[in-house]
Amino acid sequence: MDERNEKYLKVKEEQARQAREQGTAGTHPAGADRLPPGQYLTRGFPVLDLGIRPDFDPQAWTLAVTGEVERPARYTWQELQELPSVDLVADFHCVTRWSKYDVHWRGVPFRALAEAVGVRPSTTHVVAACGDRYTTNLPLEAMMDDDVLIAYELEGKPIPLEHGGPVRTLVPKRYAWKSAKFLRELHFLDHDEPGFWETRGYHNDADPWREERFG
Repeated sequence: MDERNEKYLKVKEEQARQAREQGTAGTHPAGADRLPPGQYLTRGFPVLDLGIRPDFDPQAWTLAVTGEVERPARYTWQELQELPSVDLVADFHCVTRWSKYDVHWRGVPFRALAEAVGVRPSTTHVVAACGDRYTTNLPLEAMMDDDVLIAYELEGKPIPLEHGGPVRTLVPKRYAWKSAKFLRELHFLDHDEPGFWETRGYHNDADPWREERFG
């Protein structure tokens, strides 16, 4: 493991400790059935990344859509915001055991983007590739859920860099490492291709209700 990854793992451990201290560990708050096993509620919104936060130039930024699609595309920042968008309130679950309820996002439904580019029948998986060289993978079926977004607003404002702005994926039904920060490409594949954490021992599916933390 290189120095950067080692440092990041230490940061994740520290953020997990802080979330436990800020949260409601050991209690059963109203709506506790929303809380996946092994998770703690937090009032804050801990920040975790690889230590690289790419600069955002709205004139130069693009989102590429590539691979097993009929109409590969490259959206500018303005073009992305002109696509049909929705507001979504969803819970957010981190593998370091903190959860945050009712986070408000806005963005383009992944399903709408997939329909726009024409996903080929051969597609089985999608890899999100990011400006910090991070990648993560999910089956196409999971990405096509109606609550999966290409998000660009958080709590009514542009997503700040510390939370993955200007654009990130949002996949509420999976642990948060599957919601890729600093998104720059969506690559549609006819096979699975594990990403950054999946190749380092994290579970390939990341279902918080099954506690799929590690493979």
